[in-house]
Amino acid sequence: MELYDTEEQQVEQIKEWFKENGKPVVAGLVICLGGIFGWRFYQDTVTEAQEAASKAYTATMTSLQEQGTDAQSSVQSFIDANKDTEYSVLAALQLAKVQVEAEQADAAIEQLTWAKGATSDDALKAVINYRLARLHADQQNYQAALDDLKQISAESWKGRVAELRGDIQLSQGNNDAAYIAYTEAQQAQDASQTLQMKLDDLAK
Repeated sequence: MELYDTEEQQVEQIKEWFKENGKPVVAGLVICLGGIFGWRFYQDTVTEAQEAASKAYTATMTSLQEQGTDAQSSVQSFIDANKDTEYSVLAALQLAKVQVEAEQADAAIEQLTWAKGATSDDALKAVINYRLARLHADQQNYQAALDDLKQISAESWKGRVAELRGDIQLSQGNNDAAYIAYTEAQQAQDASQTLQMKLDDLAK
């Protein structure tokens, strides 16, 4: 860095440098600050949108809880308006649950199938696939149910998946396959208390 003899010379040098380079520097600062404030504005906008979606979700779920299937239209409107958020997936799961309780299995399967394609969350996908498997099994669409179960790979689901697979095999009269599935389920960390009874029934 060049040394200056006097303060006056330093000032003059600074003036000259700024005269030559001031515009690019100012432009750079404007762009930089614009980027910072633009990013903050974007973040604020996203936060506001998330808060709005959260409030709308809470209101919609309250309506669903109070009105049951009579609130299907408003819930579907919420889902359609928030397809880019996980709130729409959660709403679809809750709507499907109400539809199952109202014996509207086909509508529930449609909701769950959409939800599975709309989420990238592996934990939610496991829940959705398991619920689909149960519904397909109830409809005696056993192959579809087994296909749903094959898509669940998490260790924490191993027991429930194996037990439901056993139930499906038993429903088809495949007792040996059911016994194997129940035995596998019994060894899992999430084994249910009903497995021993199911195994005892098969052993009779």
